[in-house]
Amino acid sequence: MTGRHFEEFAVGDVYVHVPSRTVTETDNVLFSTMTMNPQPLHLDAEFARTTEHGRPVVNGMFTLALMMGLTVHDTTLGTTLGNLGFSSIDFHRPVFAGDTLTAETEVVGVRPSRSKPDRGIVEFEHRARNQRGELLITCRRAGMILRKEAAA
Repeated sequence: MTGRHFEEFAVGDVYVHVPSRTVTETDNVLFSTMTMNPQPLHLDAEFARTTEHGRPVVNGMFTLALMMGLTVHDTTLGTTLGNLGFSSIDFHRPVFAGDTLTAETEVVGVRPSRSKPDRGIVEFEHRARNQRGELLITCRRAGMILRKEAAA
């Protein structure tokens, strides 16, 4: 287990996650079709050529999911009891096939659970950037994290 327990988080902690991940056209097509999203901006190169982007844009939900996945090893692998919610998700720039995403996480809130002493609530701000360092997406989420003594 590489995730951190509740006691190991402090407001202001920043984790820069490795590895990074290059997004492929296949990622975008599979995710869009598996989730029943027929948006031509994601799937139709001819249509996408007529847009301001000039090419297909990667499905934003894939971008969110990839960013979240990149954060797991350093933060919650084996120590999370679940997500409590996302208070914000902001898409700053489009993602395209060939972009390489890196992620970082900042701890913005830590509090013990009021009802269950074996866990606490940690609020994270996650950020992903492309290979040029441009901010692509940010989100805030609250996770329910196991305490060390409960894991023992």
